[in-house]
This record gives sequence, structure tokens and C-alpha cells, in this order.
Amino acid sequence: MDDKQSLPFEDDKKLKDHKQIGQEMELFFTDEIAPGASFWLPKGMVIFKELEKYIRELTLDAGYLETSTPIMVKSELFKQSGHWEKFGEHNMYNLVLSEENDESKALSYSLKPMNCPESTILYRFRPRSYKELPLRLMEIGRLHRREKSGEVNGLLRVRQLTMDDAHIYAREGQIFDEVSNILDTMVEFYKKLGFEPEFRFATRPETRAGTDEMWDKAEETLSEAIKKKGIQAGDKKGDGAFYGPKIDLHIKDAQKREWQLATVQLDFHMPEAFDLRYINEEGQAQKPVMIHRAIFGSFERFIAILTEHFQGAFPLWLSPVQAQIIPISDKHINYAQKLLGQFKSPGIRVEIDGRAETMQSKIRDAQTQKIPYMIIVGDKEEQSGSISIRTRGGENLANQDMEQFLDKIKQEIAEKV
Repeated sequence: MDDKQSLPFEDDKKLKDHKQIGQEMELFFTDEIAPGASFWLPKGMVIFKELEKYIRELTLDAGYLETSTPIMVKSELFKQSGHWEKFGEHNMYNLVLSEENDESKALSYSLKPMNCPESTILYRFRPRSYKELPLRLMEIGRLHRREKSGEVNGLLRVRQLTMDDAHIYAREGQIFDEVSNILDTMVEFYKKLGFEPEFRFATRPETRAGTDEMWDKAEETLSEAIKKKGIQAGDKKGDGAFYGPKIDLHIKDAQKREWQLATVQLDFHMPEAFDLRYINEEGQAQKPVMIHRAIFGSFERFIAILTEHFQGAFPLWLSPVQAQIIPISDKHINYAQKLLGQFKSPGIRVEIDGRAETMQSKIRDAQTQKIPYMIIVGDKEEQSGSISIRTRGGENLANQDMEQFLDKIKQEIAEKV
């Protein structure tokens, strides 16, 4: 029941951008009341939450520990990390707050544009032992970036975003295994969605933090990891993060557009800037290395890319409504209600279209909403205790056994095909 051939990519005139699809399918929208931020409708939140659930499965199963850090902190944190010099007041939302209405005690605060500086605060919460390393901390965190109004674009470029961040604190001898596992997770994730990932190695930018010695070590270490993994990585000279080199994952969507999404970054600078330490086997203090990673980056941008890639016809596991039961007439509503309970029991997202419309109109509306399966029920189905199925790709399957179809759809969801 593969309906991928129904995606309308062959005719460019039919292509829609994510903003139009989001409105038509009631997924998300933007409003001038909050420029650069998204309003998520219930169906859009299903996609958001399914991605959140999947990223948790991948990371928690791999030994990550979930954390959360404040959205607003004192600006001095970003001055210490080096982000202030890089982004500063032009790309961050900053405000001055006075304590107890006393202007002499006014302090500068910032809405965090990234999670990594606060991750270091989590690390140094207490003394760390080498036995704890690698320490893998993940955070699905809300961020704010002061993008220029002319650069804001739907979900692709926003001022308020949600990141699937993780920061690993490790010993130098653990770097390869950690980077290797992250790269494997990236490949697994993107291949599930039908993408063929490609890698790029991004090296030191002109404006950067840390010493040349740090950069030499970081670039050499990541380069060696790429070689050991047998990865053919293209060059992105000068495109590293200001604190360290990185390996970026690129994909091409169904329209042959290239996107940079996942990333793994090696950082010797921030442990130095925040004086992070762990106690080794000899009882001596040593600095860990910090590895930054994101599997798909911001939820907003990733969902925008998926929406345009699939033109709203999301894979079954991501589809807001996975099946729609369409009774041919009012007298079949009771049978439809019975089927509804059978679908909902294993957690399948299903609705009944009980409107006083023709069956053809209901099918057309379900196809417009890109619902993967339409379950048609009438006299024949009710009498035989079966169902007839129509896929969004136009395939018709009459007199199907309900239990067999449920098993099939459950398997498709579990395997994320």
C-alpha cells in the first residue's frame, strides 16, 4: 500500500510552499501579532510531538539524560561563552531589569539564542568523576534569535525556535566512539524518512574563539573520525562554528534542493571558558571535551522542509490523521463507530466523516487533507464485517479483513515507513 507515487513533484506548477500547505491542512500559521513565531494548530502539534517522541527514543535509548534550562539568563553567560561577541545585541533579545525597582541594581538579561552555554552550568553543578564520562545531556529547548524582518520566512527562518540539542562531555579518548554513534544515529534517522544523507566537514572560520592549538587538535580529531568511519565528506572550509569544527549532514528533498540539517561539533573552547573539570583515575583535575549535536536542528525549519518535501503527504507515522472512516450513508454510522473503537484501541489516529455530504465529496476532502487511508463502509462491508480501503494514492482495496489491516497499519507505524 505504498502511495509515494502520488506525491505531485513531477509538475512544478502544482508545488506549494509550506506556508500554504500549513494553512490548507490546518497545521500551523504565522500572524503579524507575533512576527517570526509560529502558531501551531492541533494537527500540526501531532507532527511536532511525533518528532519529539522519536528524537527522545533515539537519544534516551543511547544513554542521554534529558534536561531543561532557563529561557532567560544574565547576559554575562554569553559574554563568557563568546556568543556575545559573535551575536551580541544585534542578534539576541536583551533587556535590562532592575532588582526591587532599584535602578542602581539593574542587570542585563538575554533570551537564550542557543542551549550550549547553559549546558555547561548543568555540568558544573557538582564535581565530576571520569567514571561519569561520557556524560550525555539532551535538551529540547525553546530559543529566541533576533532575525531581521526581511529574512523571516514562515517556519524556515524564525525568531522563536525549538532545538533538539545535546551536549556530550567526554575524555579525549572517547571522542571517536561518541562522534561515530552520533553519525550512525543521523544516518538511521534520515534514511527512515527516505533521504540519502551526505556529509560536509566544516573547518575554522576567520572569526573564532580559542587558540590555534585547540583548533588544530579539534580539526585533526574530527578528520580522523571521518576517515575511520569511511565517510566521503565534502569540504566547507571556514564554515565551522566559532568555537569548533563540525561535520554537517546534508540532504536533497524531492525538489532536488539541498538542505543542511544535522550537525556534530567538537569544542575545546567552552570547557576552557567555563573551567569545566573532571577528576581522573589519579585524582587529578582534567578538562573534558564538549561535543555538540543536533539531529534535525530546529523543529520549525525541519517541519517546513518535510512539509514541502512531502507536499503535505507525510509518512503514515507522522500523518496528523492516519485513517478516515467514511460511512456511505447515515445508516452506516453505527458500524463506523464500532470500527472507530477498534482503530483507536492500538493508538491509531482516526476520524469519522459523518457529514451530510456525498461519499465522493468526502473522499475528495480526505485526499486534499492527504489522509493515508480512507475506510469506506456501506451495506456490503457491514454485512460481511469487512472494510474497503482507498489510499490517498488512489488505490482501491475492497473487502479487506479488519484485523489483518490493523496489523498492517500498526506495523507500518512501528517501522516508520
